[in-house]
Parts: sequence; structure tokens; C-alpha cells
Amino acid sequence: MNSSLSLILFFVCFAITAFSEDKGYHLKKNVPYYDEATNQSDPYIRERGVFDIYYPSDTDGFATVVWFHGGGLTRGDKEIPEGLKEKGVCIVAANYRFHPKVTAPKYIEDAAAAVAWTINNIADYGGDPSLVFVSGHSAGGYLASMVGLDKQWLGAHDIDSNKIAGLIPFSGHTITHFTVRSEMGIEPLQPVINEFAPLYHVRSDAPPLLLITGDRDFEILGRYEENAYMARMMKGAGHSDTRLFELQGYGHGMKEPAYPLLLKEIQRIVKAKAAE
Repeated sequence: MNSSLSLILFFVCFAITAFSEDKGYHLKKNVPYYDEATNQSDPYIRERGVFDIYYPSDTDGFATVVWFHGGGLTRGDKEIPEGLKEKGVCIVAANYRFHPKVTAPKYIEDAAAAVAWTINNIADYGGDPSLVFVSGHSAGGYLASMVGLDKQWLGAHDIDSNKIAGLIPFSGHTITHFTVRSEMGIEPLQPVINEFAPLYHVRSDAPPLLLITGDRDFEILGRYEENAYMARMMKGAGHSDTRLFELQGYGHGMKEPAYPLLLKEIQRIVKAKAAE
């Protein structure tokens, strides 16, 4: 490679790097969401009770998405979804503990602690605590729904779950999660709706709810249908802001086409709050 070409490539790489750094976002990794006493009491909480926060550095009053990864409550790791980067919102990507090291409701307790931290602290990063949305894929969608619909989990942190600006689960269980059913000795194909099911906590005064699934013919067995039933029951209970999207042609791994719907939902709710 000649020196002129090397010099050109150097400046191209420099320009790309500078452009990326000038986007105006910060990433802070492995922030604990439990208090110090709780972290010191349990090494597993100390390991898994953390999140990464990706936030705009040159904007105040931004909306925040608390994002829970999938993995059946048994595996996975926190992620900042590429489809949500540089979109003007903050992402809090949280880890949580796994089966079999813990059992229900520990997963939900962890999710609630992460959401509570966000509501209580996001203003320190420039965010608006009234614009905290909760989302996630698969098991993460299940956790989002449980934290938002069953008031006891955020209530343990003296927070009303109705403070959540919106719930946007991707392909999440609305019946009791199959891992929780397994812990109870229930067969995987035996549907259950108990206190560990979002459907058990249907109510008219819940935050706005946008349910998104893959195509019913390509999804995990019954996943679209249980979300459709959830939408029907929420509307039947008098909840006026429940909607359901079925992404035609996509299976359970339907995150990429769903991210724009999440962002559009945030924009809709932010605009509505601004008009109040």
C-alpha cells in the first residue's frame, strides 16, 4: 500500500471515528440497581443486578426505555439494541438473575428494582422520570408486563406502577411463563393463569400497553394467541389504550422490525403528554 493511500485511509478512519464520537451519547456499564447493602449480601445479586445505560449527552428531558433481554429466564445478557441507538432516547439494558439459581418471583423482583432505579435516578442523567417506558423481548417482555401490571413489585419500592409511561413487550408470555410453570411442576403445554401471569393482573388503569408479536404461524406455539387474548381482556376491563401488532412473516425473533414500532409509540405518548 502506498503512502498516499495509507494517508487517505487514515483520514477516512479518523473521520468515521470522530463522527461516531460526536453523536452525543454516553455509555455507562455495569451500574448496580440494588443498594449497596443488598449487593453485599448476595454475590449473585452483585453479579447479575446491573445494567448498562446509554443516554444522550447533549439533551435534557429525554424519554428512557428500560430493556430486558430474552432467554427463557435461564440465560442471556443485557444488550443495547442497535435499532434503538442514536434515536434520541436513553436505553437502560438490565440483567437479572436466572433459573435454576433462583426461582420466581426473584426475576420479577430484579426487573422491578431496575425500573425503580430508573424512575428514581434518570433525572440525574438528564432524563424525564415521567417518560420511562418498559420493554423487552420474550422473557424480557414477560418481565416488562409483570412489573407494569402487578402493582406489588414496584410498590415494594414505594412507586406506583402507573408512573410508567408505557409498556411495550415484544413477544412476551401473557400467561404464566413456562419456566415458572416448570418450577411448579407443570407441563410446558399446560397453560396457566395465576399470580405470575400478566393476564391475571388485567386492569383498566394500567399504563398504555402496546403488544407486539411475530406472525401467528411462525411464532412460538400460542404466543400470538395469548397476546391477542390479553388485548381483548384489557379492552374488556375498560383499558382504553391497548393495541396489538402481529408482524406478518416474522417468527419469535422479531425484534428488528419491532424497534420502529417501539420508537413510534414513544413519540405518540411523549406528544400526548406534551399536549396535556
